[in-house]
Amino acid sequence: MGYFAALAIGVAFAVSVAVLSASIGQGLVGGQAMAGIARQPEAAGKIQLAMMIALGFIESLVIYALLVFFMLQGKLPATEKVLEILAK
Repeated sequence: MGYFAALAIGVAFAVSVAVLSASIGQGLVGGQAMAGIARQPEAAGKIQLAMMIALGFIESLVIYALLVFFMLQGKLPATEKVLEILAK
């Protein structure tokens, strides 16, 4: 039973960390891109392209984390089974 409790906590924690770190990363990428455009307005097109590629990579990592979440969530037992075990 301890394995399933650790799995449930780990799955929830991992997705939270992935989303939080991705949002921080996206904020940093956007902020630095805006600062770069402010310093060199003539390079705005290249900076925006690099920013979009970086944001795409960051977002794909969050999607992979969500996929792993759903895969691991499928390994958890049904709530009814857990309640039956705890009632004994």
